Amino acid sequence: MNILYIGDIMGNPGMDVVAKVLPELKKQHQLDLVIAQGENVSDGKGMLPEDMARLQKIGVDFFTGGNHTPKREELKAQLEDPAQPVIGPANMPSCPGPGWKYIEAAQGKVLVISILGDTVGNNSPIILNPLEKIDQILKANAHEQKAATVVNFHGDFSSEKRVFGYYLDGRVSAVVGDHWHVPTADAMILPQHTGYISDVGMCGTLHSSLGVKTDIIIRRWRDHTTEPNALETEGPLQFNAVLIKVNRKGLSENIESVHKIIE
Repeated sequence: MNILYIGDIMGNPGMDVVAKVLPELKKQHQLDLVIAQGENVSDGKGMLPEDMARLQKIGVDFFTGGNHTPKREELKAQLEDPAQPVIGPANMPSCPGPGWKYIEAAQGKVLVISILGDTVGNNSPIILNPLEKIDQILKANAHEQKAATVVNFHGDFSSEKRVFGYYLDGRVSAVVGDHWHVPTADAMILPQHTGYISDVGMCGTLHSSLGVKTDIIIRRWRDHTTEPNALETEGPLQFNAVLIKVNRKGLSENIESVHKIIE
């Protein structure tokens, strides 16, 4: 099966570039499942249900989450509903929902799991041990017949992401890192055939600081101001994702980065 995992969608520019790029990718690669990181969808903080619905109409099937996911109270019902294709981090007690759910694909059920690294930003929430939590989830779902298992690891440290990938090698289909918004060049198949990348990147404005206006960051850094972030909405757009090919054993045969710039 062919799975596309789309990096952090940053606000309206991110949704716009997904709308421009995704339909053609679905045709070109005969995608069976499209997963997207949704923690920055609505103005960079969390995801409103109406924005989730907009992306579903475009062709996104499932949404993972991150440290910003609980900031939208409006999404709580969807996070807690097993039938709604959206999750927040499983090891973040302040986030509603289990942090893992199933979605049906043509080849069978796909288990999608969201995990936070031990360090996420300067004001990290309470985070349970990622290795202990993923073991609990995989054990609880060991009896289920699955076509694939995709794990999202949302965190700051590349060392954590790499170790987490090798920890799950051969146990899941893919481990996809995000949160940096900058795509890494290490998409690979690990020795036991788990697909891996440290960071898939983001979807949004290209000439920005991770989607935010650079002049704001410069003033705050140089002049010690307290000016809040504002999303950059002008200029070319970037689309970043990874395409994962999963075999009948539920392991990866190939993983490749997808980068597109839309003027």
